[in-house]
Amino acid sequence: MVIDKIKKRNKNIRTPESKSDIPIGKWMKCEECGEILYKEDLHKNYSVCMNCGHHFRLSSRRRIWQTLDEGSFQPFELNLKTVNPLELEDYAVKLKGLQDRLGMDDAVSCGTGKINKEEVVICVMDGNFLMGSMGSVVGEKITYSIEKAIELKLPLIIFSVSRWCENAGRHYFADANGKNGKCNCKIK
Repeated sequence: MVIDKIKKRNKNIRTPESKSDIPIGKWMKCEECGEILYKEDLHKNYSVCMNCGHHFRLSSRRRIWQTLDEGSFQPFELNLKTVNPLELEDYAVKLKGLQDRLGMDDAVSCGTGKINKEEVVICVMDGNFLMGSMGSVVGEKITYSIEKAIELKLPLIIFSVSRWCENAGRHYFADANGKNGKCNCKIK
């Protein structure tokens, strides 16, 4: 008898066929002004909010796509692997997860490309990969890019991630200090 009453109640409950008719993944909310933005329009506007001018974080892939002539990027094949000299717990698992999810081996993409048909060497750090922390591999890749730009007499463009220092305590290896100095010496 009690079950019959419950069944009768459930029959009267109306559930909407669709919670929303807005396609999932097509919209973004601006962190600055709260405006709801259509992703395609946002990408056409170079990931800058049309309402307030807020700049959204870009992946290295999107930055390269926005900066270089279509199909001109040729990454350097250096075969460098990130190591864990401080033997941080779960670092290898976290690193592997990021590599699989983002499709990149470390926090920087380096190579050659063209801007308006002019050849350049470009390095683009990715804030989605450990906030672009400059470990030993990132330092070596940037150093190689600097040397290549000098050798080929090409302009060098480096897009750095401005907040990488905030996570330095967690992801910054002692070897990276040497790489940072090495990069600075190569630029001079």
